[in-house]
Amino acid sequence: MNFYNLKATLLNGKTVAMEQYKGKTIIIVNTASKCGLTPQYEGLENLYQKYKDQGLVILGFPCNQFGKQESGTSDEIQEFCQINYGVSFPMFEKIEVNGNNTHPIFKYLKSKLGGCFGSKIKWNFTKFIIDKNGKTVKRFVPITKPEKMEKLIKKIL
Repeated sequence: MNFYNLKATLLNGKTVAMEQYKGKTIIIVNTASKCGLTPQYEGLENLYQKYKDQGLVILGFPCNQFGKQESGTSDEIQEFCQINYGVSFPMFEKIEVNGNNTHPIFKYLKSKLGGCFGSKIKWNFTKFIIDKNGKTVKRFVPITKPEKMEKLIKKIL
């Protein structure tokens, strides 16, 4: 399986092939609007603004599997992210990251980079980095702030 063969649907309903991001450094993150870690949107947006012209893209995937902290509709999620955090990076439709209905992108990521307690996603804001050649580079635990990833991002851009 190749990351670039996968697809996902944006909040606006448009399906996007991951091959669109070939040659980019990618951060993939499962998000939630009502989580104690939600302020990480700000740090993610800051990274995106700082490095998007050098080839960084961030892909946000809302998920309601942890404490039901993302119960909104696609429109509500989009509005929340833009009004509260100015999110301009691509946000996708709500997905599942664990269990029988795990989205193929997260199945792929977990198969490549398991966590310290197995591959299961433990909470919102687990972050994965893929380099510009499509190689999975690193997985960050939810409490890792986006600014702590900056050194690695700069190195692989």
